[in-house]
Amino acid sequence: MRTSNPALQERAFHDAAMSGDRAGVMTVNGAVAKTGILTALLLAAAGLSWAMIFPQGVGQGKPVQLNYALMFGIGGALGALVLSIVLFFSQKSAPALAPVYAVCEGLFLGAISGFVGMRYQGMVMNAALLTAGILGVMLLLYSTGIVRATEKFKMGVLAATGAVLMVYLASMVMRMFGMQIPYIHSAGPIGIGFSAVVIVIAALNLVLDFDMIEEGARYGAPKYMEWYGAYGLIVTLVWLYIEILNLLLKISAFTGGDD
Repeated sequence: MRTSNPALQERAFHDAAMSGDRAGVMTVNGAVAKTGILTALLLAAAGLSWAMIFPQGVGQGKPVQLNYALMFGIGGALGALVLSIVLFFSQKSAPALAPVYAVCEGLFLGAISGFVGMRYQGMVMNAALLTAGILGVMLLLYSTGIVRATEKFKMGVLAATGAVLMVYLASMVMRMFGMQIPYIHSAGPIGIGFSAVVIVIAALNLVLDFDMIEEGARYGAPKYMEWYGAYGLIVTLVWLYIEILNLLLKISAFTGGDD
């Protein structure tokens, strides 16, 4: 079994199950509860960054403390990156580091969402609702068996996710030299279509994440892997939210709207 989410590789769950650590066994309900905790921490931290920009609410006075919000956003992004690397190699640290990761991601998302909200009122809420809606739909499709994580399905999503990653890496390298991949980052039909495809791929990754958490429970993985599984789900949800926000920005620029 495989998942394209590097945080939820089968080997991590299998190795944990074989480690002999029997201090409690992972359950699906436990992973769901941990996901709820991490989500609450992420939203609380996002609210902090957001409040720096809109202390009185959106549309109530001028945005303030933009420099602090930017610092929080950059610091959160760097912190989340470092913690992801540590968690990838040390799943046992998940109970301690996954909550810190959620706070870092929250600071980052709150900042970028605030800066988007400065110009496009309502867009952030739309992106958040769409993210929650897609999560609910994919969970329903998975739990009812309409969408199954077969080997072919997993390999297809893995290949698609790898292709997106390669495109993004190539784009980052090209931008360092003052170039960029044409069309896909633009607000034209091709750019909008590319973002829509990436959102579909991110949504399909949720199915693989659900499957890997169930696999971990079946393996009898240690209790700490509930935190690791929850962390992996948060990684995918953050990616999904950012891609949806990016799509809405492209659509708004394409149609000439500011709302």
